[in-house]
Amino acid sequence: MVASTGNILHNETVPLLCYLDAFSGISGDMLVGALADAGADQTAIVDALASLETGAALSFERVKRCGIAATKFYVTVPPERETHPHRHLPHILKMIEKAALPDRAKQNAAAVFRRLGEAEAAVHQMPIEHVHFHEVGAADSIADIVGACVAFELLGVTHIVSSPLNVGSGTASTAHGLLSVPAPATVALLLGKPIYSDGPAKELTTPTGAALAVTLAREFGAMPPIKIVATGYGAGGYDFPNRANVLRVILGEETGAVEATTIAVLEANIDDLSPQILAYAMDRLLDKGALDVTLQPIEMKKGRPGALLRVLARPEDRETMAQTIFAETSTLGLRTYTAERRVQARHWVEVETPHGKVRMKVSGEGAYAPEYEDCRRIAQGSGVPLKQVIAEANFAYLKNSR
Repeated sequence: MVASTGNILHNETVPLLCYLDAFSGISGDMLVGALADAGADQTAIVDALASLETGAALSFERVKRCGIAATKFYVTVPPERETHPHRHLPHILKMIEKAALPDRAKQNAAAVFRRLGEAEAAVHQMPIEHVHFHEVGAADSIADIVGACVAFELLGVTHIVSSPLNVGSGTASTAHGLLSVPAPATVALLLGKPIYSDGPAKELTTPTGAALAVTLAREFGAMPPIKIVATGYGAGGYDFPNRANVLRVILGEETGAVEATTIAVLEANIDDLSPQILAYAMDRLLDKGALDVTLQPIEMKKGRPGALLRVLARPEDRETMAQTIFAETSTLGLRTYTAERRVQARHWVEVETPHGKVRMKVSGEGAYAPEYEDCRRIAQGSGVPLKQVIAEANFAYLKNSR
């Protein structure tokens, strides 16, 4: 079955991924605008948000940011209609539950608000039930969060991945006065996530935008391998002269290769550590999610033998890998850089050998190899030489594939 949503023509049987390209930061209204620009039905978004009964007027407008066409999402509340400028979390959750929204949109919106409430509670050192949501509790932020969750549902998005977030710099005016960018709640939300600061001295990532990205994205890093089906641009409030102030969303069907195409490489030269400890450090790095870990013998200054430890990792795991290397080895410094990794799509096929089942990894080009751990387990349990188990697995695969 093929579903058409706005400008999207998408096979419903293939999961649809949304990549958040936050090169100019992310806010709630930018995300709603970008998803509408990518094809989410604007009338359906407005109708869903009207059921929240906030009294807000909602609209979309085509604008340009540094020459790039984008969609701007507006939420306007007359002062006399906004009777609850400061709402507590339980009140907001009740509003969401009562509204006419898709079930998953309700669940996601509630999760985003809980995540935001936890961050505010941590910043102000108070129970989450007592947190006043200030700007976040106002109608515009409720519309932004719920609107984004509804738009994802309208587009049929099943997975979300985010780029590292550009948080901006300088100061921002808040209900708590003038604060340094990123705001305290934004910092609390982005603990452990990849961020950077580039461009004008403005708040580019808001607490609402950070909460949406952190709660809904399954990971942060490079764009996964996908077949693009749609893209959209959501406009921010500023129009900078030399930077398009937009959030780009890229919608696509995943192609099956799960590894990152852009990776972080971490290296250290080590000459004063036991081989036993180095082997343990390699295991720890793999346990923490490293894509690969290698040791290469090298000759260091003054003729000392040493080892080059090299770790390949996803960009979002860079800091975890660095801390693990410092904790488990004697090195006092690291080299880190970014590299491109090319991978083929692959799938698993299970074959039956005389001694048990073995999984075969098969690439998109037809190359195949038995899973080593399966063969090792069978060899140890049966007493059959490992090379024989591997040969039997290869024979079984070739026999079945004819």
